[in-house]
Amino acid sequence: MTDNSPASRIPRSLFAFSVFYGGMVCLAGILANKQVAFFGLEVEAGIFAFILLVMLSSAVAELHGRAVANRLVAFGFAPLIFSIFLTLFVLILPAPANMPAEQAARLDAFNIMMWATPRIWAAGILAYGVGQFLNVYIFSKLTAATGKFVAVRGVIAGVLSQIVDTLIFITVSFYGVFPITDLLLGQMLAKVVLAVIIVPLMIVIFVKLGRWLDGDTA
Repeated sequence: MTDNSPASRIPRSLFAFSVFYGGMVCLAGILANKQVAFFGLEVEAGIFAFILLVMLSSAVAELHGRAVANRLVAFGFAPLIFSIFLTLFVLILPAPANMPAEQAARLDAFNIMMWATPRIWAAGILAYGVGQFLNVYIFSKLTAATGKFVAVRGVIAGVLSQIVDTLIFITVSFYGVFPITDLLLGQMLAKVVLAVIIVPLMIVIFVKLGRWLDGDTA
């Protein structure tokens, strides 16, 4: 017998944020293939999706508690790992014998990019786990010191977790491929700036959105 009582249902905010979170986990690995100039800093484009993960996990910790946020982070490994195996499966499938030349050129570009992605995703698994669990831990632990100041907790947790995440991700992804000093410093500075300027505001917005979705207007 199915329990349809209100207490057994997943809160709408948690459902919505979990779907969004799973998508960003997978997208971050794809975007990381491209290095971009961001306000004069050299960064890999996956940081924009990853910063959203920090915002979402912090918002879930605020709305539903640290234990639920940790489960969200843990469940995030599933789409991340599955996407790696699915990508590898697609890469080993042969192309049609009668593929037009222009499509063959696109396929070559796709293969070059995506064969590099598994290493980036492997680095992402390590950096994601350490960075996200650390973010939730710091964000939750600071409640005693900062009370309900969500933005302050977001800044501190975001800055510290993103520094650790960057050191892990850039080193594992690109060490030995090209010199990583400029990318490492640019990525770290960009994440710290985003964590200070954008992350606190977006966490507050996500928390308010979550309370609205759950029908809590207080």
